[in-house]
Amino acid sequence: MDPISGILRNLVGAKTNTELAAIEADLVAARLIQLRDSVSIEPTRDLLEFQAIHRHLFGDIYPWAGQIRTTDLARPGNEPFCPVHLIERAAANTARELHDDASMQGLGHVDFVAKLSYYYDGFNHIHPFREGNGRTQREFWNRVAADAGWFIDWSKVHGDQLNEASRIAREFQDYKPLDSMFTGCVDPSSP
Repeated sequence: MDPISGILRNLVGAKTNTELAAIEADLVAARLIQLRDSVSIEPTRDLLEFQAIHRHLFGDIYPWAGQIRTTDLARPGNEPFCPVHLIERAAANTARELHDDASMQGLGHVDFVAKLSYYYDGFNHIHPFREGNGRTQREFWNRVAADAGWFIDWSKVHGDQLNEASRIAREFQDYKPLDSMFTGCVDPSSP
């Protein structure tokens, strides 16, 4: 981050947060289409996959795309995200659990939603990047869900709802708000 302007270091020459957000939205949307249509990222279901997705989505914008953050972060008024020195260990533990759960394959709707809420919270708390965690995580879970026979309609998820459900899960280990949110947006994949 530039200490004077407060703008994240970027490759697009953006000088304001508004300008950066607009450019970022356009470039990430194009890279997301490309990722879904023609780019192959190995489904390792771990931090390496997260990093590869992030690098692809944000590589035109940030020189540090795909790299683990080096500063501790917190959302205003919330508990901090995973400390930097624990990111890799926490991600390995969460990925191991996901692997042990066969990446949630073969589950019915209720069980899939419950597991998705749990793992979403785990990776959300890890928050491995300085910026772009939500978009990276959504694409990661789209990939996991598709392989398990499910589709997540993120258009039914609203930012404030997701932030509050995530806060409750992180602070109280109460996944009911995430479960409720995901119940309304997880559907079987089309054949």
